Amino acid sequence: MTMALLSPFAIGELTLKNRIVMAPMTRSRSIIDNIPNELASEYYSQRASAGLIITEGVQVAPEGIGYLWTPGNYTKEQQAEWIKINDAVHKKDGLIFQQLWHTGRIGHSSLRPNNTLPLAPSAIAPEGKVYTSNGMVDYETPAEMTNDDIKRTLNQFKIAAQNAKNTGFDGVDIHGAFGYIIDQFIESGSNKRNDEYGGTPEKRIKFAIELVETVLEVWDSKRVGIKLSPSNVFNSMHDDNPKETFSLLLNKLNEYDLAYVMLMEPQGDVSKLPNYVTNVAEYFRNFYKGNLIANAGMTKEKANELIEKGTAQLVAFGSLFLANPDLPKRFELNAALNQPNKKTFYGGGKEGYTDYPFYEKK
Repeated sequence: MTMALLSPFAIGELTLKNRIVMAPMTRSRSIIDNIPNELASEYYSQRASAGLIITEGVQVAPEGIGYLWTPGNYTKEQQAEWIKINDAVHKKDGLIFQQLWHTGRIGHSSLRPNNTLPLAPSAIAPEGKVYTSNGMVDYETPAEMTNDDIKRTLNQFKIAAQNAKNTGFDGVDIHGAFGYIIDQFIESGSNKRNDEYGGTPEKRIKFAIELVETVLEVWDSKRVGIKLSPSNVFNSMHDDNPKETFSLLLNKLNEYDLAYVMLMEPQGDVSKLPNYVTNVAEYFRNFYKGNLIANAGMTKEKANELIEKGTAQLVAFGSLFLANPDLPKRFELNAALNQPNKKTFYGGGKEGYTDYPFYEKK
């Protein structure tokens, strides 16, 4: 009997060879001017056996930069490298979506054009520090976005979606998770606005919905996914009632016939936090009727169970796919897995990037 994870799955006109997704993972290996590293073609094409690859976060514009050495897709030089990457993946019959990313208040003025403050729905600084060319520095209090800022940001996502299409991607993934700009609008702890974009949950999800509609002006709905993290506390995130907020958002997303919604399981223990969900995919399956991708802390056994129960249609693997470029084959053969080296997750060269060994039968 075919393992559930290894069965093909159709999303619109796309046929995924299996239900294993390579999760988006920041690798911080881009070169000067946020151009993808020349090794990126090898890195992604090595993992083309995934049913779907979702790239690391790709900045939609210079205003959206939050970290050093992360790629963009808004200059000709950046686009030339993404074309090479997509060609390499497609030559191995892979499918690849670009993740559209704007970090909002996460970042620093020294990383941004003209040293302007990061933008956010409200002028609330996250806790902690960020790495810059001057080392680790405290996060700054961001500038509260005006309506013009919001319109400009929506247009940046639209341009980025078109750039993704022009450079040969099969679709796009909207990064609405982990405390970046979309999540900052959604959650009450980071959004204290009293206009049409803040206050009630209905108003706080408005930016996310407008952004989805903007991207759908460029792409067919079955080529667009969105990533959400309802139980995330990373990047100083908090919502007064995440069950209410995210169920409302997911109910609204039912209207758009998207390729998928990716839901992140909690990163850390949230069991003692009020209203937080510990089994995200299972809980929010009750509110979203389309394709779900479950992500974070997944094993082969758990992934198969979620698919067999109909809780998720696809399952995304992050560090396991990083360390095992042939992860679907290893699952099929029940082979031993390489263990990821956390010391090489971010920055550097081929070590921990393109040098993880493929399976060889003894």
